Amino acid sequence: MRIHCEDIEQRISHVTDPKRTFIDLYNSVKGSAATRETRMEVVAWIAVCRFDCKLEGGFVRDWIVGKYTTHPNSEDPNDWIEYNINYNHEQIPSMNKNVVPADLDCHLPTHARFDIDRFQDELFKFGIICRSYREKWRYILFVDENTRTGPFTMNLIEPHVTLTHDRIDFDVSNLVLEKNYTRDLGMRIDIQQKPYSIELETVVDNIKNKRFYVLRNIDNRITERIEKMTNIRQWKQLGQSFNVLPNPHAKCNALLVPLHHTSTSHKILSKKMKIISDSFKILSVEEIRNPYLEEIYEGMKKLIAQQCPGFNPNEQELFHGTSDDGITGVLEYGFDDRFFNPNGAWGHGAYFADDPRKSHNYTDADTIDGSRVIFSNKVLLGIESIQSAVDNSLTSAPKGHHSVRGTAFTYREYIVYRYGQALPYLKVIYTA
Repeated sequence: MRIHCEDIEQRISHVTDPKRTFIDLYNSVKGSAATRETRMEVVAWIAVCRFDCKLEGGFVRDWIVGKYTTHPNSEDPNDWIEYNINYNHEQIPSMNKNVVPADLDCHLPTHARFDIDRFQDELFKFGIICRSYREKWRYILFVDENTRTGPFTMNLIEPHVTLTHDRIDFDVSNLVLEKNYTRDLGMRIDIQQKPYSIELETVVDNIKNKRFYVLRNIDNRITERIEKMTNIRQWKQLGQSFNVLPNPHAKCNALLVPLHHTSTSHKILSKKMKIISDSFKILSVEEIRNPYLEEIYEGMKKLIAQQCPGFNPNEQELFHGTSDDGITGVLEYGFDDRFFNPNGAWGHGAYFADDPRKSHNYTDADTIDGSRVIFSNKVLLGIESIQSAVDNSLTSAPKGHHSVRGTAFTYREYIVYRYGQALPYLKVIYTA
């Protein structure tokens, strides 16, 4: 692929090569061929090569890889900039949504103290003037406000925030540049591994063709960003969104990530579960990332699919209520057959329901705040054995089947008997 990317590698080196000479840099700022983008490269070079920052975000996507530019016709900087009021009641500049590339996003180093005054002094050596604004988690710079090539903004993000920035919106926004990697693009979050399997070459190709994958649950903020990409910048969204979660710490099996209340998944859950009671209220919904369970589940999914008509494993989203140690057990180890209910109406299995009222009956209220926990799960039902009569002697699904659907009581029950046949993926904390 590199044979087709010489121009990309050249732009990468403009930001990451510490051996660039002063004359070379000066020409990019003041020379006859200098542009807004070459001036942005120099500012990024100072951040990366002089202050060990990492450059991420839209500039890498739009300029370094895509070489896309869109400027307002007006030379008046007021037509390029919008102002928003922050928590300090300051007017903070941001680029108009039509401007491409919009800004520079740099993450400050974790190993050294950042001196904003020294950074501005480095810019001034090239005649680059900026105004700075301080917020709790970043510096915002308004650069080249009165320059003929046009202004831009820069975010210098604090290290403690950098460590928590482990989510990405789009595959094409996942690229990063670092000092001394003069030909290489990096990925901020590894999405090349299963279950995502999006290679770096795919990301570059998507940028060149102005298309992207959405890698988060859809909420109001993500919807706004998608509309900006598709309606304003004329990019194309590929397929349905899927959710990329960071891996848990090496000492933990599972990681919980809060799901925003405006997300589609949160709204769907709330609508389904409000039938539990008139006083039902969701306190939080958390996404579950457990790579070990996911790997087992995906393997089981393929095996069951091979045994089903049309290779359809009959995957359903079902509820499971539990309490106390069961909550931690499900998070860490999933539905472990060693702890299946031995006294269930359909024998020794893991029990699920499509009606949350059934699962609610198996929860206990916390003694302090009255909260309860229900898990939303992906369950591989495969070929179901539908049984209207109780049979508590079962230790597996009947021959030729993968699960049992029990219909003897008010609520339907779904029972699986093998480890890895169900995957908890949302933890719902609620009161009722």
